[in-house]
Amino acid sequence: MNGVLPDSALRKLIADGAIRAPIDFTPDQVQPASLDLRLGTTAWRVRASFLAGRGRSVADRLADFEMHRMDLTHGAVLEKGCVYLVPLLERLTLPEGIEAVANAKSSTGRLDLLTRLVTDDGTEFDRLPAGYDGPLYAEICPRSFSVLVRPGMRLNQLRLRQGHAVLDDAALAALHAAQPLVDGEPLIDTGLGFSVDLRPAEGTLVGYRARPHTGVIDLDRIGGYAARDFWDELHGEDGRLILDPGAFYILVSRETVCIPPDHAAEMSPYLAMVGEFRVHYAGFFDPGFGHGPTGAGARGVLEVRCHEAPFALEHGQVVGRLVYERMSAPPERLYGSGIASNYQGQGLKLAKQFRQG
Repeated sequence: MNGVLPDSALRKLIADGAIRAPIDFTPDQVQPASLDLRLGTTAWRVRASFLAGRGRSVADRLADFEMHRMDLTHGAVLEKGCVYLVPLLERLTLPEGIEAVANAKSSTGRLDLLTRLVTDDGTEFDRLPAGYDGPLYAEICPRSFSVLVRPGMRLNQLRLRQGHAVLDDAALAALHAAQPLVDGEPLIDTGLGFSVDLRPAEGTLVGYRARPHTGVIDLDRIGGYAARDFWDELHGEDGRLILDPGAFYILVSRETVCIPPDHAAEMSPYLAMVGEFRVHYAGFFDPGFGHGPTGAGARGVLEVRCHEAPFALEHGQVVGRLVYERMSAPPERLYGSGIASNYQGQGLKLAKQFRQG
């Protein structure tokens, strides 16, 4: 059946050797509809982001861009504003008919840690054609904070699919009628639209802005940092926020959303908005996100960076959409059900390395 491959299918691909690594996979690498990818032992500082291009390998192109090589074995700092290339432990031999897409994990996006998948023969980031056979690399560019990384850390994830799985607007409306995907009236236009919340139901906190001069963040230190040392709180009561050029913000959607157990979703920006500011997303929403006896129950966290000119963002302004896809089969475990899901039932929440309040 066409659709996004669930955890059971991912485990079978690992067992069959289509997804392999020089060390054993850990059980929690396999998520309901995605596979976490792990950093290898080496990083290259490169002078520019690049793609391999048709008929060329990443290894061959490194000579054109490499500045120096770093051993990650005992930990190494990736500095803010620099670009790095890290070979991943996983390697793929995808069956014909199975393609893949990658995206940053939630905490990676919330740290403004631009992470993209690079492959041999690649002409775009984060996309693998059906039947891809080769190594995987992560391009990492810390935008707001310098970070300490080690081998085995998981900054991005891979979702595999067979055939066409995206719901068109008619199918999305029918799904919402059968099981509400969002609280309130849905805005369905090439996906499920969502807007920014700048009038919180309680208090005046509407978001956070990254501080420009901070210390290094060790990605393994969960709850290890006081939020105030890295973020400025943003308070408001008038439903408007003026974005500063070059600044990075954490905001939250006005809507609470639900991903049914037999579907997955991916966030994407409304193209009309890209000219003034860019909303970055962790990307993948696994089956079961916001799902439960109370219905739609989790908000989407928005990672926002303003471009050249200050921009006035208004409460309720549509900033992106959720594109829903069918699963080829339901996963054995749902998001937030018996697995380490840091953001189930989330509201306005920073990355897991920070202590809020």
